Amino acid sequence: MASQKLFFLLLSSLAIVQMALAGDPDIISDFIVPSNLSIVDGNFFTFTGMRALIGAAPPPAFKVLKASMVEFPALNGQSVSYAVLQFPSGTTNPPHTHPRSAELLFLIDGSLQVGFVDTTNKLFTQTLQAGDMFIFPKGLVHFQYNPDAQNPALAVSAFGSANAGTVSLPNTLFTTGIDDTILAKAFKTDAATIEALKAGLAPKP
Repeated sequence: MASQKLFFLLLSSLAIVQMALAGDPDIISDFIVPSNLSIVDGNFFTFTGMRALIGAAPPPAFKVLKASMVEFPALNGQSVSYAVLQFPSGTTNPPHTHPRSAELLFLIDGSLQVGFVDTTNKLFTQTLQAGDMFIFPKGLVHFQYNPDAQNPALAVSAFGSANAGTVSLPNTLFTTGIDDTILAKAFKTDAATIEALKAGLAPKP
């Protein structure tokens, strides 16, 4: 019995250590080269995807331009990535989480209302002006909103992971096939309301 308790204590301790160390793993080389790449030069370490922003007209809806390891393979193993967030007037980046990284947002232009909810369900909010920064702690639900009816906003977010991941709460809850009855009970409403929410989030033809 004592040995069994010791085993479970050891197992629990290892699980806690693994959670504490969760994130991008350390690499034992300077950088990671994809297996399908035979020649590495300066081009491999250069990302040109953000050039699309230069001189471009503002988007009609909220838009994110990412530079993660998916778009920029040289980031693999480097524990860093970026995203440019474009907010036309009155648009929002809906509540979401990044399971593998905190997010440090720098507001370049315009104004934003931002906030996150911690694990005690306390809401922290702020109104940002151009030049301000705001940190969204790792894994917590957060959002950004441009309340200005006339002017767009532009922000850059930095992540401490090459692949921070994004879990959008509206999409995760209402577009992945979770049964209407389960959602209705969870939100203390009826199936018709859930169906209306799902219809609103369905892709437009």
